[in-house]
Amino acid sequence: MSVVLPARIQLREAVTPADGIVEGPRILREPQRRTYERFTLRPLGRVIGAEVDGVDLGAPVGPDLREELNHALLEWKVLFFRDQDITSAQQRAFAANWGELETNPFIPKGDDDAVTRFERTAAMPGYENIWHTDVTWRPDPALGSVLRLIEVPPVGGDTMWADMAAAYDNLPEDVRARIDGLTAVHDYLPGFDRFSDPALLARWQDRFPPVEHPVVRTHPETGRRTLFVNQAFTTHIAGLDRAESDRLLRYLFLQAHTPEFQVRFSWRPNSVAFWDNRATQHYAVNDYHPHVRIAERVAIAGDRPY
Repeated sequence: MSVVLPARIQLREAVTPADGIVEGPRILREPQRRTYERFTLRPLGRVIGAEVDGVDLGAPVGPDLREELNHALLEWKVLFFRDQDITSAQQRAFAANWGELETNPFIPKGDDDAVTRFERTAAMPGYENIWHTDVTWRPDPALGSVLRLIEVPPVGGDTMWADMAAAYDNLPEDVRARIDGLTAVHDYLPGFDRFSDPALLARWQDRFPPVEHPVVRTHPETGRRTLFVNQAFTTHIAGLDRAESDRLLRYLFLQAHTPEFQVRFSWRPNSVAFWDNRATQHYAVNDYHPHVRIAERVAIAGDRPY
């Protein structure tokens, strides 16, 4: 008995623009759900972000607590602490447990060169509302940052972080093959020239020339492959013509926008975030203007990406 197969159904041509993010399952490598002895930890996202309870950031951090916090940081990429009524000096002391502190010549200072102060008012709106990794224009970008909110607007002003290892894991195989081994150029000028004094920017041009970093870096502690280009500071991919570089970078920048790779944190006064700058990008949501939002940040010096 012969079987009559149905004719192939013909569908009209309908193709979305190339180089976009497509729907479907994501590869989400969940962190280990371990029990910590010196604090409790509550995940806020599937792959990134956890709130820590039971740690006083104003008190000295012993080696055992430092080890547990570092493990949690590597697993969750950004840690959040509530109700931390601490001083700038205590904030610096906490961050210094992870290494030497660095300064940023392009952002106003707090009470110390290692403290940058973000004071956003009706006259000075925020400009950190772009996905970025801090100071990738340095030869040795920051290991991480500790950010403390001092004054919070009545509504809005959240910050978002994206797991760039998850972003790399979810790239198509042909894209991963294409970008592995490539380097990209990073420069401070694109990230600051729209709102900074040109004389200030010019003063630092010789001290901070453009630098090249791998498009995909290897995390020095976890070994994970991490997408390491960002829209604020990455200007082009070395060795590609401008059109090809722009097209590829637009596609790679887009990966941070995937909600499955993100966590969003709503601030309260005296909330603190501690993030791994080697593994993440972040975005300060600017939906609170003209209300006031005041924060102070301490950054920890890092090493050269490879």
